[in-house]
Amino acid sequence: MDTHFYDCDTCKAIVKHKKHHLTPTEEKAHYECHNNDVEDIGYQKFTMPITKYVLDNFLPEHIGLDFGSGTGPVISSMLEKNNYNIVQYDPFFTPNEKIFDTTYDYIVSCEVFEHFTNPKLEIDRLIRLLKPNGILLIMTLLYKNTIDFKTWYYKNDPTHIFMYRSETIEYIAKEKRLDILELTDRCIVLKKIR
Repeated sequence: MDTHFYDCDTCKAIVKHKKHHLTPTEEKAHYECHNNDVEDIGYQKFTMPITKYVLDNFLPEHIGLDFGSGTGPVISSMLEKNNYNIVQYDPFFTPNEKIFDTTYDYIVSCEVFEHFTNPKLEIDRLIRLLKPNGILLIMTLLYKNTIDFKTWYYKNDPTHIFMYRSETIEYIAKEKRLDILELTDRCIVLKKIR
């Protein structure tokens, strides 16, 4: 591993040392540099695995949450164009604490999990927000041992502080009593067991 990171022996995640974390002000400034235009076709295509899953498996009247919606909530935008009922939350850009007062049929979280400073707290919170049999859709790039970590672009983002292997997702699913419905190197679908 890189000197800034270490392997978690328990869940097999790759964790950045806290002394290398950005301050919240630096983190927000970094996100504000992203060009996340909801009308950008490339951005829409990138997030399509999540959007398509929701469109294929949920009805407009189901209640969804876009957790970590960021500066350009493209998934919410595309679902809302199809009359879907989805609310947004982002600690920097949409800090609507009222979203924690209800439960959801599905929660989408695109390119968010790798930013968690306290993954256990955040994942526990998301699971509490899901209705029984609710679905958690995650997009994050999983690390494989065939990747040269030193040159891996994904870890070079200074806001990426907790990165996952497939074993990490399997550990989380077992610990939190979630069914894994889909597990690829980029897209993860978890179901809350009643």
